[in-house]
Amino acid sequence: MSVPQRFNLFDFSKPNIRTLHLGWFAFFVSFMVWFAHAPLMPFIREALQLTDLQAKILLTLNVALTIPARIVVGMLVDRFGPRIMFAGILVLGGVISILFAMAQTYEQLAFMRFLAGFVGAGFVVGIRLIAEWFPARQTGLAQGIYGGWGNFGSAGAAGLLPIIATSIGGADGWRYGVVTAGVIAIVYGFIYYWRVRNTPKGSTYFKPKKTGAMEVSSGFDLFLYIIANIPMYAALAVLTWKLSPAGMKLLSGGVADTIYAVLLATYLVQVWQIWKVNAHILKEPVPMLQRYSFTQVAILNLAYMVTFGTELAVVSMLPMFYVDMFGLDKVTAGLLAGSYAIINLVARPMGGLISDKYGRKITLIVVFIGIALSFTILGQVSKDWSVMMVIAAATLGGIFSKAGSGAVYAMVPLIQRRLTGQIAGMSGAYGNVGGVTFLTVLAMVSTPIFFLTIAGTAAVVLAFILLFLREPSGTMVEVLPDGTVQMIEVK
Repeated sequence: MSVPQRFNLFDFSKPNIRTLHLGWFAFFVSFMVWFAHAPLMPFIREALQLTDLQAKILLTLNVALTIPARIVVGMLVDRFGPRIMFAGILVLGGVISILFAMAQTYEQLAFMRFLAGFVGAGFVVGIRLIAEWFPARQTGLAQGIYGGWGNFGSAGAAGLLPIIATSIGGADGWRYGVVTAGVIAIVYGFIYYWRVRNTPKGSTYFKPKKTGAMEVSSGFDLFLYIIANIPMYAALAVLTWKLSPAGMKLLSGGVADTIYAVLLATYLVQVWQIWKVNAHILKEPVPMLQRYSFTQVAILNLAYMVTFGTELAVVSMLPMFYVDMFGLDKVTAGLLAGSYAIINLVARPMGGLISDKYGRKITLIVVFIGIALSFTILGQVSKDWSVMMVIAAATLGGIFSKAGSGAVYAMVPLIQRRLTGQIAGMSGAYGNVGGVTFLTVLAMVSTPIFFLTIAGTAAVVLAFILLFLREPSGTMVEVLPDGTVQMIEVK
């Protein structure tokens, strides 16, 4: 495809630029729907007389289904393409949002919030879309704009929905806010399907050779892939434990045991699928030219666990944190919490741009040093701090973590094109593992310890980046259906 040397974000005569804007706005809408409840939680808590524990359960449930959904959606987008997948997710997400607004009991709220986690998988679709439309030298910036501007959907929800909630409907104002987000998602789902194409004209959409699991290139990679699936199931098991009689008592002991059994069985089925797809490489080695290193995928998984997991946890907890610690009113708390997500507009694209210009590995090293240091500072927070001091410290941590997310996804599309959706899905799922993990820690410890946990995890992942991550170079190889070999530049 023909791509201009200069990246002009406002040159709408270029189809790749138009596609970028259509893509990031789809992500924006999906995140607005996914996070609609967070800034409205003080309203929901008051209107339905929820306990603090019940409110925290809703925040946690919101990220649970996204873990397996991102894996599944990654496989489906590699198979069927971004156009149909994102359109379907937006429409279904809008319906789920409206049903959440209609809930009359806590059980209904919890169930619909759990289902809403599916909407968070939409992010994966756009990663594959942008990878198809931009070359390696621009993919970091393009992915950063897609991710950063799309992530702003959580800020859009924080800024818009509390205003609707206080203006319309009285005690039910939060319902009008959630319905508004759902209707926008449904309408834009149809617009997206009408305007977006999977690839530029004349380009090939590479698909996996096999379905059911990611293809790997060596026996070691096969073993590592099996191990790398464990944290995702472990995170879901932790969620189940939190909701069981040993924790929040939302689930009965029998139901919790059933969920544990289903998770174990699902993992074993997944291991069988991985083996079925990849066992042949133990007898017939993959040609060197067609190999990729799954170690790189594993490190990017851990990196995104920290960067996006931090964002999920902090965005979810900030509104109530400001209300409870500083006694702010609910609208002000929602707006201040939304400012954390606004950083995405610049920080994530800059993380991608710096990766394009100076290198993927060095950028990740710098941002992870910044995450570790900034959240160590936040770990000193107390009621003696002013609100502005807390906002400043959170902003610093947000800049590094969001730039880190941009740097991760500047590298994800450069590993293996036909598997981009699956790689993006797995890394994205790890982001939610991080969110579940950090929110679980938050429910068990003080806020300063929560921030220090993030800092310590970042330091550990930094060590893996320093020791094992490799800078992308040369080309990756894809084979056309007729056997023709195509080389795709990754630098």
